[in-house]
Amino acid sequence: MKRIRIIAAYDGTDYCGWQVQPNGITVEEVINRTLSGLLGENIRIIGASRTDSGVHALGNVAVFDTETRIPPERISYALNQRLPEDIVIVRSEEVPADWHPRYRSCMKTYEYHILNANVPDPTRRRNTCFVSYPLNLGDMRRAAGFLIGTHDFASFCNIRTSVEDTVRTIYELEIFERDFCGAGSRQDSREITIRIRGNGFLYNMVRIIAGTLLRVGRGFYTPEQVEEILEAKNRQAAGVTAPPQGLVLVGIEYL
Repeated sequence: MKRIRIIAAYDGTDYCGWQVQPNGITVEEVINRTLSGLLGENIRIIGASRTDSGVHALGNVAVFDTETRIPPERISYALNQRLPEDIVIVRSEEVPADWHPRYRSCMKTYEYHILNANVPDPTRRRNTCFVSYPLNLGDMRRAAGFLIGTHDFASFCNIRTSVEDTVRTIYELEIFERDFCGAGSRQDSREITIRIRGNGFLYNMVRIIAGTLLRVGRGFYTPEQVEEILEAKNRQAAGVTAPPQGLVLVGIEYL
């Protein structure tokens, strides 16, 4: 028996998230089924990050145990011949038998993508959040600064979570832009990216941060109010949860 680690990328639009559940098809379910057919074993992968419905990934991590004689590095190639086009295994490799993707220190990087234009672009509807009103990036960047460091992020966590410890560390929170030329785009049309890197994230935390920063950008909150929201430790104090399609798990770095 050996343990194989895979790095998975996927377009989450048509899936009910990563984790297997009874109400719809998930990324984990598709990989389990495809691996089981390929290897002739009952395979159940263990994922590092349980991304939500509609959320994408470039580098989610999972492991599984197998007795296959296929070389570990060749499993990814064989899987990609069988998987649907919206799921790709970037890499496969053998790891120690006790290596677990959830119980090791790591840094996760997420990006939230915003299309800031006067009309939507139908070619970007699956991987950006469309915002038609002007955004003040200077205010958004000042607000983001209050979130960097180790804090209790209870205000930025979905109330349905069962997690008791809501303290997390954000190492980096950057907001940058690039010009966008698309359907009906105005002169100041742009794609805005919120990039956040931390040691772990609560349920909906990145999307709530994005939603709150969008309200800052629109002028509903001042940058200083974000510090007050953080200190409130109350979900009702923060902004709305931004839509899922703008979010992508960029990668997980193990320490």
